[in-house]
Amino acid sequence: MDDRSTDSDPVTAGESSILDTLGEDVIRIVSPVSLCMLLVVLLVSSLSSTNDLSSSISSLFLSSTTPTSFSSLNLLLLGSDSTWEEIKSALITALSFVVVVTLLTFLLVLLFYFRCTSFLRIYMGISSLFVLSFLGGFISLLLISHFKIPIDPLTFAILLFNLSVVGVFAVFMSKFPISMNQGYLVAIGVLTAYWFTMLPEWTTWALLIAMSLYDLAAVLLPVGPLRLLVELAMSRNEEIPALVYEARPVDPQLGDRVRVWRETTDVSIEATENSTNSANVQTVQETRLAVSEEITAPLIEAFPQTGDRHLGTEEEEDGIGLGSSGAIKLGLGDFIFYSVLVGRAAMYDYMTVYACYLAIMAGLGVTLLLLAVYRKALPALPVSIMLGVVFYLLTRVLLEVFVVQCSSNLLMF
Repeated sequence: MDDRSTDSDPVTAGESSILDTLGEDVIRIVSPVSLCMLLVVLLVSSLSSTNDLSSSISSLFLSSTTPTSFSSLNLLLLGSDSTWEEIKSALITALSFVVVVTLLTFLLVLLFYFRCTSFLRIYMGISSLFVLSFLGGFISLLLISHFKIPIDPLTFAILLFNLSVVGVFAVFMSKFPISMNQGYLVAIGVLTAYWFTMLPEWTTWALLIAMSLYDLAAVLLPVGPLRLLVELAMSRNEEIPALVYEARPVDPQLGDRVRVWRETTDVSIEATENSTNSANVQTVQETRLAVSEEITAPLIEAFPQTGDRHLGTEEEEDGIGLGSSGAIKLGLGDFIFYSVLVGRAAMYDYMTVYACYLAIMAGLGVTLLLLAVYRKALPALPVSIMLGVVFYLLTRVLLEVFVVQCSSNLLMF
């Protein structure tokens, strides 16, 4: 009787599957973000003492190896006229950067509107090649020098050329494995984020906050460039030529839990499923999965079946949303600025890194929940960056002083 009741209630079984596998789908987007931040922290920790450029730019943080009290923190924030000059310069730099990004994004919308997709892909490919070859080559030389790796210049040049060219093709050609595509996207994010950590301290914080506000406006405002780009891509049923990390769901396999839920409106299959006994339920369910047409993700309810199967899905450039396959997508810019924040924290101490990392993950989790509610592309930077900045300040002002006092008085928990 219990078996018959379970078999005749497929809705309950489906809901249980969604709840059981929801965590794995979140991990599919959290894992690469965490990996990108970890690699940036390791690069900053390894190269900050050997890279003269990074050391000179970040001298303020690198010299802060002693415990910071309230008075020293106030001196750091408000202490001298030079500090105010640095703040003014940082605000001007951040504002200029946001203006340039806004103009370039509107230019991207204009080119995409006139169907210059090939030109955009070539431009993105050249940009990726520059990051992998120039930035990647420079950082590789720093690592070779730091760890004293024996390699001759010719071998290094050949390896760098091959890895860079293969990376460009892996990012922009669908014939390559998805794992290679994802790996190179993370590598591009790591290289770019490390270079952003070389900016002056106040410029870094001003840039992070400014880009968070820009992301919020560009995605949510009716005239926001990213929103216009998304709506244009949806109306044409086309992919946006941009660097976007896609956490694709796993297709269901025999004996495994279902991670991509498909629905069908075939009435004959429903009647057949209701009329079979418990021994044939598995066969009928396999048939139902084989003939289904609509794919949904566990964070989003199924959209009604329409003539256009892409209707109701979102594509994005620098935001978080869902692709037509039910995959969670995250713009590579979000990877970069998350990593810049923890990389800047790594120039101070690892306790601050832990606090900033947890804050960013909490913000990303909130954004994923909002994605499930609103079912459209959302900005992924504002919540995570704001929480990260707040926790950075709280760690330096309160937690560090508390821990240092406990340690100096031999008080352990």
